[in-house]
Amino acid sequence: MKEILKKYRLFFGVMIVLSIVFLSLFYRALKPEKTLPIYTPAMVNPEMVDTLVQHQDNKQKHKIADFALTNQNGETITQKDYENFIYVADFFFTTCPTICPIMTDNMVWLQEQIKDYPDVKLLSFSVTPEIDTQEVLAQYAKEKGVNSKKWNLLTGDKKDIYYLARQSFLAVKTGSPDEMYDMVHTENFVLVDKKGRVRGFYDGTLLNEEQKDVKNVKQLLEDIQWLREQN
Repeated sequence: MKEILKKYRLFFGVMIVLSIVFLSLFYRALKPEKTLPIYTPAMVNPEMVDTLVQHQDNKQKHKIADFALTNQNGETITQKDYENFIYVADFFFTTCPTICPIMTDNMVWLQEQIKDYPDVKLLSFSVTPEIDTQEVLAQYAKEKGVNSKKWNLLTGDKKDIYYLARQSFLAVKTGSPDEMYDMVHTENFVLVDKKGRVRGFYDGTLLNEEQKDVKNVKQLLEDIQWLREQN
């Protein structure tokens, strides 16, 4: 028996290697390659999109528009500060008693997970900037443990935030028709890639919980990691 094994050891070795290769190829064929869509306004619930861009379906054209708003430290933050970064954006207000505290806690969790990722940041826009002044945001950031190097909370002209929300991030509903630029924020966390393109929407109130047709924050982290591997 030993003589046979010795005689055919090269053959057996080649067969083992080929078996591993074939099994690997078979596994890859069964497991579809991961992708993330590039969102356009036409792909999103029309309630979240301004009528001016509602039917736009050019994946190369739709990118986050330029902005200049004030953060919790009184600094002017622009699109340039997020250029060549992967980032997660959401819309909130500090006095929100319902979903905002959950969303903020989950964003704090996400901040901890990405703390060692030099190419990932977070961004939160107030939908009540007339209430959420720079001073209010500074106190809120302190209470929540916001790391200013990673996460900006922004306030500014309500009109500018309204159009960013509904023409760029595609994540906010219109509020009272009697109030100009009134906004009703949603639970959406929006994933943006290094080219300024929207790559995903996630329920910011769900950390690990599963919900049909909705991605949670843990899945958001997985998609961030995947995007990082693509660059």
